[in-house]
Amino acid sequence: MLQENKQITVTSPLLPDLEEFNQLLREIWDSKWITNNGCFHQKLEIALADYLKVPYISLFTNGTLPLITALQALRITGEVITTPYSFVATTHSLWWNGIKPVFVDIDPTTCNLDPNKIEAAITPRTTAIMPVHCYGRPCDTERIQEIADQYGLKIIYDAAHAFGVEVNGESLLKAGDMSTLSFHATKVYNTIEGGALVMHNEQVKKRIDYLKNFGFAGETTVVAPGINSKMDEVRAAYGMLNLKQVDQAIDARHQVANLYRERLCSVSGVRFFDDMPNIRHNYSYFPVFINAEQYGMTRDELYFKMKERGILGRRYFYPLISTFSTYRGLESSSLNNLPCAVKMADSVICLPMHHGLTSRDVERVLDSIIK
Repeated sequence: MLQENKQITVTSPLLPDLEEFNQLLREIWDSKWITNNGCFHQKLEIALADYLKVPYISLFTNGTLPLITALQALRITGEVITTPYSFVATTHSLWWNGIKPVFVDIDPTTCNLDPNKIEAAITPRTTAIMPVHCYGRPCDTERIQEIADQYGLKIIYDAAHAFGVEVNGESLLKAGDMSTLSFHATKVYNTIEGGALVMHNEQVKKRIDYLKNFGFAGETTVVAPGINSKMDEVRAAYGMLNLKQVDQAIDARHQVANLYRERLCSVSGVRFFDDMPNIRHNYSYFPVFINAEQYGMTRDELYFKMKERGILGRRYFYPLISTFSTYRGLESSSLNNLPCAVKMADSVICLPMHHGLTSRDVERVLDSIIK
């Protein structure tokens, strides 16, 4: 009975072995070096660059500050084209830099920024594009790069969902000028709170490392108006341990995704994404989209029915960023400008998806959906 009544959450943090973590904490305590580019910080940067197959990476204390810092490092101003279908941190990073977000509609087959809508939104004030690899599914990076090259724009990818995602064996994080990651507790890989910025050369990494440490380039030299966004040693040590088990967690998520697909494929009015060819997915989310007319129930009716049964899905991403008070006055926020994003936001539920789900948990989720 306890098993039947327990809440099934949309996600659950990947946690390292407590004994192993305590051993690393003892090392940190003995060293008395708990922040400022310590031993574990350096080890984690090297280990992550190797795992993610990227040349350079810089660790941050959360996933929002890499976005803010990337915009500073690339000296982005004016207007930036982005998506309304994301977590608010994407657009907040622009606002904090005094940049005007310009919302472009999404492709309903991917939920990513629609490349065919980008050019019409470019103005003389446009300096960059900030797409999101939504749910960890790759954007059309080739087409977006073509547009950026044609108009002389920078590209910063919000890759918060895309840890470990590869295209034809190459890291998705290599696309664009920079890519940012989130290591929040809800993500496939976490450092409790944390994040990272991926860049292509050593000089840019050096500038990023200055910016995340107040702009210090030496004991008495400040080269830029930086911020304090360094990752500490405790979270870096935690991250080192989680890196050892993240592949196993992704495999477990893959099995959950397969179970969902097997049972939901025959349910009228419930749509989900299949795996994309030649992509290494990380199964960070499992969104389903409800067609109320075919399913016989609206998305919200199903969402609250699931909630009553102790199954906590999430309506990622509802409401759209463009509807929030900060942004809804923008011309590009008009719902007429964003029909696909509106449709997806009004129909989505992300089902529980994490490494700790049992087959019985998955059955309970499915039973709440399948009539």
